[in-house]
Amino acid sequence: ATRTKSADVERADSGIGQMPARKWRNRASETLSSLQAWEAHRPCTDCGERDLPVETDVQNCNQRRADLCEKCRKRRTERKESVLEFVNTEASYGEDLRIIKEEFYLPMQAAGLLSQEQLLGIFSNIQELIDLNENFLEILQEEIDQAFDQGDDDLMTVCIGEIFLEFVNMLPAFQTYCLQQSSSVNMLNALEKEKELLRIFLNVSQNDNTALRRMNLRSFLMAPLQRVTKYPLLLSRIIKATTEYHPDHGSLREAKSRIESHLEHINMKTKQEGNTWTLRSFRQDSKKKREVINIEMRETALKTVGWLREETRFVMEGSLQLAQPPDGQWVKKGSKTLKFQNMQVLLLVNMKRVSESSLESAEPGPVKDAVLVLIRDKNNGKFHLLREPLRLSNCIVSTDPDCDDTFELIEIRREAFVFRDSDRARTHHWFRQIRRYSRELGSWKKRRNALPNIMISTPHTRP
Repeated sequence: ATRTKSADVERADSGIGQMPARKWRNRASETLSSLQAWEAHRPCTDCGERDLPVETDVQNCNQRRADLCEKCRKRRTERKESVLEFVNTEASYGEDLRIIKEEFYLPMQAAGLLSQEQLLGIFSNIQELIDLNENFLEILQEEIDQAFDQGDDDLMTVCIGEIFLEFVNMLPAFQTYCLQQSSSVNMLNALEKEKELLRIFLNVSQNDNTALRRMNLRSFLMAPLQRVTKYPLLLSRIIKATTEYHPDHGSLREAKSRIESHLEHINMKTKQEGNTWTLRSFRQDSKKKREVINIEMRETALKTVGWLREETRFVMEGSLQLAQPPDGQWVKKGSKTLKFQNMQVLLLVNMKRVSESSLESAEPGPVKDAVLVLIRDKNNGKFHLLREPLRLSNCIVSTDPDCDDTFELIEIRREAFVFRDSDRARTHHWFRQIRRYSRELGSWKKRRNALPNIMISTPHTRP
């Protein structure tokens, strides 16, 4: 007790009393708050800027992903989507090349429809393009899988520019194919008129072979030309979402410059050979003919719905005729009384990924959402949305035996739409697919009970 008392006296004599101690504790508390505020407002690891609001809550600070600002988080997401788009479209292009070989070239060769010289004149160096695509795609997919395995969910370690420059030998192969395209099409047209068996084979393949998606041989032969003209656009999207400090930024710009220079060279060689056809005119024609769904329309749909690209599946896409009946009396009068307009329609399904280590899961996960995106195409090639996407969880879709060339989609308490395709079988296919995903979402029975369907109920006036 004596020691404690003397210690208290010493502490008082040394000048450290209650007031200074309280000031010291307040200063320590302020210092801790300052450190926490700095931690919440530390520079972004990507851009170095401090544009985040100051947060003193350490828990909120720790919730931020890798100390990124909002702008850089968005940029990383856009870059990941652009990289996946590059790889996925390369895979789709490779599938079209294999269809050319397995569904056209090999059957025509085996049946003796054309001589080897004629086959070479039509299909040019298609095997070289197939080999290059397989090697290129293998390296791309290995990079994607390795990034996911290492925990790089944003794919920041994937360097598309470097890989593209390693496969720059693809460009001469594209040049060979492009320069022969005009003569290849002319030869195919002449042989189709001359050989009846060839004409029958091509017609049967287009109509009965489901692998062809009702596309003809000429459409598939355009695939290499479409792919080579899309490379600059795809690379530009990745460059836009890649910070200049990224190690692949310089390679991306060089890759884009190389492909653009090569396209200019192909155009120059085409003019020198006296052909009026060029890659520039091809890009314009491809948008008008709609023989192949192009990247811009899918990009418009994805931006509209705001889904992640790797969780989105394009179930169907193509041109449909659309009408909006004013009341329920049109069924009695027939679809001839309706005014239809041509529309590009995309059926998108948002599905949970089963595995994060692969681009495409062998077993798709459950359906989270499904929408119909309606796009109007103007003459200048730009896409414009007709309205906001139709969410199938809020819609009823049905058909009527007396109007089997159309089907109707009614959005609960809002609008009604009547769709049809120029091909009746195609119309039925659209109906089955839309009805399937509509039934998988929400409470189907509740929607059926809440909304009488004019196709099967007595006529009534819509609100």
